[in-house]
Amino acid sequence: MTTTRPGKMPNANTPSEKSETKPAPSAWNANLYDAKHDFVWKYGSDVVSLLAPQPGERILDLGCGTGHLSAQIAESGARVLGVDRSPEMIQAARQAYPKLKFEVADAMELKFDGEFDAVFSNAVLHWIHEPVRVILGVRRALAPGGRFVAEFGGRGNIAKMVRAFDQALAHVNSPNAGKINPWYYPSVSEYAALLEQNGFEVRFITLFDRPTGLADGAAGLRNWIAMFGSAYLEGLDAAQRENFLRRVEDFLRPDLFREEQWWADYRRLRLVAFV
Repeated sequence: MTTTRPGKMPNANTPSEKSETKPAPSAWNANLYDAKHDFVWKYGSDVVSLLAPQPGERILDLGCGTGHLSAQIAESGARVLGVDRSPEMIQAARQAYPKLKFEVADAMELKFDGEFDAVFSNAVLHWIHEPVRVILGVRRALAPGGRFVAEFGGRGNIAKMVRAFDQALAHVNSPNAGKINPWYYPSVSEYAALLEQNGFEVRFITLFDRPTGLADGAAGLRNWIAMFGSAYLEGLDAAQRENFLRRVEDFLRPDLFREEQWWADYRRLRLVAFV
């Protein structure tokens, strides 16, 4: 097992230190996702290479979004099923790739039983605060000897951005400052332990920095918040929202705006585990 910068392992039953969590949205703006945030699936191409799909393999793309990585996997000759909680994303995937199979399904409620040689997931699992439910579902879905290949946000992901969000909420006198936590960002040691405690052998896991450029120049950070951080805008009136967004930009500009572009301070957890 290869590791990079493992963090201190918290209690597995308390994945977040903040007091309020928000589940991943079940409805996404698929057009905005593809138009302004295509970096999500484009960076995922590296994870497809790690998956190394083979002709005839049965592969589940867990949290397939608009289906672009499912299509890349299918180019290998593998038989792919893409699933996502969002009907909007599944509709977009079916329209873009009518020859592939896509279904609406929740990662915490997987119903498969030994049907797949591999489960693949990119930029999804950090939305789920009950990781064991996902791990058990993936374990059931895999045939003996099957593999789980995934990448998602890890410990320290968007730490500067989250700090700015909370400071901006305090500035606009929101009672939610310091309480909102839409994401689950585990350390290497935490997630490896969860996998091994639930039937997996972890053969590779690493945590790495990946600064990520956001599209649309000066508007990129606002677009990111609208797509992925909307929980921070809830309960704010129009004036408060604008004040919040301006304060976030002011806080982050010295560190995260360069070359006429915003850069998200991403850290990613990448893994390969076998049953």
